[in-house]
Amino acid sequence: MSSTQQVHVEDAPMRGRFEVVVDGQVVGMASYHVEGDVMTLPHTEVSPAVAGRGIGTTLVAAVLASARERHLAVLPYCSFVRHYLQTHPADQDLVRPDDRPHFGLPLTAQR
Repeated sequence: MSSTQQVHVEDAPMRGRFEVVVDGQVVGMASYHVEGDVMTLPHTEVSPAVAGRGIGTTLVAAVLASARERHLAVLPYCSFVRHYLQTHPADQDLVRPDDRPHFGLPLTAQR
């Protein structure tokens, strides 16, 4: 990603997703649903035109940060989100211990 690109993630609750915006254009999204104190993450998608630039990682990091701010547990049904959590142990505590085996995460999260 070049240093001149402006990348930010915004919550679009009316559309049930977070959107990642590069230079004013939506290039990806992570759909979600909140019920009670749980955020379900079924799907993440980034345009192939921006693949390999870390934009998907930026998107998922922002989604998980929002879940943490809102004190929500996460159900990472999306394989990209699961992979992110497997490689970022500090965020695994967002998945409840009883749910971790279902998503291939260790029972004890590292913080």
